[in-house]
Amino acid sequence: MARRKLKVLLVANRGEIALRIIRTARAMGLRTVAVFSEADAHSAHVAAADDARLIGGAPAAESYLNIDSIIAAARETGADAIHPGYGFLSERPEFARAVEQAGLIFVGPRADVMAQLGDKISARKLAIAAGVPVVPGLEAAAPDAACEFAAREGFPILVKAAAGGGGRGMRVVESAEVCVAALEAASREALSAFGDGRVFIEKYLARPRHIEVQFLGDEKGNIVTMGERDCSIQRRHQKIVEESPAPHLSNTARDAMLAAATRLARAAGYTNAGTAEFLVDGDRFYFLEVNARLQVEHPITEIRFGCDLVEEQLKIACGEEIAPPSAPRGCAIECRINAEDASAGFRPAIGIVLDLRVPAGPGVRFDTHLARGSEVTPFYDGLLGKLITYGSDRKQARARMVAALDELAILGVTNTAAFLRDVIASEAFGAADLSTRFIEEQFSHWPSEDQALTEAALIAASLTASGALGIRPTEAAAQLTAADGADRSPWKALGGFELWKRQ
Repeated sequence: MARRKLKVLLVANRGEIALRIIRTARAMGLRTVAVFSEADAHSAHVAAADDARLIGGAPAAESYLNIDSIIAAARETGADAIHPGYGFLSERPEFARAVEQAGLIFVGPRADVMAQLGDKISARKLAIAAGVPVVPGLEAAAPDAACEFAAREGFPILVKAAAGGGGRGMRVVESAEVCVAALEAASREALSAFGDGRVFIEKYLARPRHIEVQFLGDEKGNIVTMGERDCSIQRRHQKIVEESPAPHLSNTARDAMLAAATRLARAAGYTNAGTAEFLVDGDRFYFLEVNARLQVEHPITEIRFGCDLVEEQLKIACGEEIAPPSAPRGCAIECRINAEDASAGFRPAIGIVLDLRVPAGPGVRFDTHLARGSEVTPFYDGLLGKLITYGSDRKQARARMVAALDELAILGVTNTAAFLRDVIASEAFGAADLSTRFIEEQFSHWPSEDQALTEAALIAASLTASGALGIRPTEAAAQLTAADGADRSPWKALGGFELWKRQ
């Protein structure tokens, strides 16, 4: 296809990813349009864009999931293209189709490709046809067939939703007695979450690694892969630490996975950026799914390959051919800093950022939309930022990550930085003893009492030095007291609040 001229880009997202896309678009000489909800009127991505449009109320269903409002904003501002970022509408075929029907460029794969890959059953069939290994399973999860499969393969088995993700509609079945009930429960959850109650079955892999391959495809059928990322450290099926390259992965296995991702992308007729995800059990790997969008963890690939994946996306969307990537170098690690209380089962947190201290130094990058005074609301995903470190090898990247997490401070909003610091500093992580059960096995109880007291001391000292934006002591204490409000609050244990009042 002929090259298309792109002048104005609308970013149909919010937070750090919207800001990150806007920065690349501006560097490419494009005008940018932000969209925002009533809750995000003062957000960084709105201020960074050349133009901005209010698209609805604070709930995502009224704004960032409102296709008609986003298309209307694109028309009003003269946008040529829409970048969906990740999350929200990024993998909704109906959104890609609406963008195309409006005569605009969708920065991502075609709607039909997205639909095929978004359905896990059809994606599994495509992988089989492309000669990509899949976990033994059944694509039709009738109770009798499921029980027969489990009897043949052995328990446990895994029930999975055909649509959606994030662990919803997923059940591990340990015995025949609960098999039918688990199928029904998974189907109900999938129907509620995704409007699609179909489920399928796979053999359960007890301790796999989760490794993914980044690829790019252009409109002339060229496919290039850009290495792999190990995303094994997860909680509730949500990634929290990623690294590239995957440690302890043989060159033979790596080459085979890259080749499998290439075959899969070519079979799908894929264009733009995508990620093929695999489960790895010993020396064997199995297809898991394709994420038909930019990934949260894309910066570690960018750092190793010396590229800008958003720029590559925009070039492909304009009809340009992709060039072979540079040779990868070094090691990169990413930690997702979420607004969650890791000591209370990762309970979501909200609040106002009283003080923000961003780490710096060689090989350190922090992608965030936060600033002092930013409000973290309950309406959206709790990702506060992504801390990325690079080193000439894993040892250096890990040391830089520990130091950066020590330096990072997001006061006023309970977050996972201290938890992640302990994860990265652990002997198990240092030895790269990784699996999707890492958190369950190594960090089932966190923090210890000593860790809680140390964290409270750091918070108290930081508040004392910073003045916390002039917020009254009682308000600051309310933001930073332990989430459960119990008398064992580290504030009371250390007298941090008293220390603050004496200043």
